[in-house]
Amino acid sequence: MSEPRKILVVANETVTGQPLIDAVRRRADGGSISVHVICPQNQPRHGYVIYDDTIRGAAENRLAMTLAQLREVGIEATGDVEDPDPYSATMDAVGERDYDEIIISTHPDTRSGWLRQDLITRVEQATRRPVEHVVVDLGPHDPDEGVRTLVVANQTVGGQALIDQLKRLAAEGPHRFIVVCPQGGAGEDDAHRRLAHTLKRLADEGLEAIGQVTHPDPYTAIQQALHFYGIDEVVISTFPATRSGWLRSDLLRRVQASTDKPVHHVVVPTEQAEQAEV
Repeated sequence: MSEPRKILVVANETVTGQPLIDAVRRRADGGSISVHVICPQNQPRHGYVIYDDTIRGAAENRLAMTLAQLREVGIEATGDVEDPDPYSATMDAVGERDYDEIIISTHPDTRSGWLRQDLITRVEQATRRPVEHVVVDLGPHDPDEGVRTLVVANQTVGGQALIDQLKRLAAEGPHRFIVVCPQGGAGEDDAHRRLAHTLKRLADEGLEAIGQVTHPDPYTAIQQALHFYGIDEVVISTFPATRSGWLRSDLLRRVQASTDKPVHHVVVPTEQAEQAEV
């Protein structure tokens, strides 16, 4: 029996795009393959303050979504988050394993920094391996591929009203939930604990979700998530107006003004958040 054909996939923001998944699946249809996906993590834009762990966490989450998408079509794959420079990351990966073929996924040329760096040609010349360039335009997703819903909550993240809203959305069709918890005043450990509890509850309800503790400012956290994840809609969960600092800071209006994506607001009563802590 011949060895599987070894495929290296290189992608960052486009790693969850359907054209990339389709390109890998075509190779699987032609015979046995072994797939490894690397995601060079973003470098912050000039003047755009992003925590290093936020950047890496977003890259890890995108990678996890991609590996899950490949599993759904019967392809087992491994993956790593790598050096921010895509050329260095690719060359490091090729130096560690003898790949038969490389797939590089980018935005369209008007948006792609990798293409402006002439990445495809440089990798072809340096590796002397076949390189396929896949263009992924992260516009609105086909509903059959799953709507990507950004869920933003801190102390209310485990509230039943929020869980019920996400179940209603999922009942409308396939959804992938990305739950972000701005760190808040309660501390990062508490945010991680609440997030882990919520992700378990969503998994128990049969909902597909990943999560990340993010920048303390919810508006900044939302803008970063919109940039990192290719979001289709936003769900913001808060306490009632009398208790919500987010509502006092006019968060909903500011987010609605900054994006053309639908923004849903869920109010979680204080007692539900307290029950979720137990």
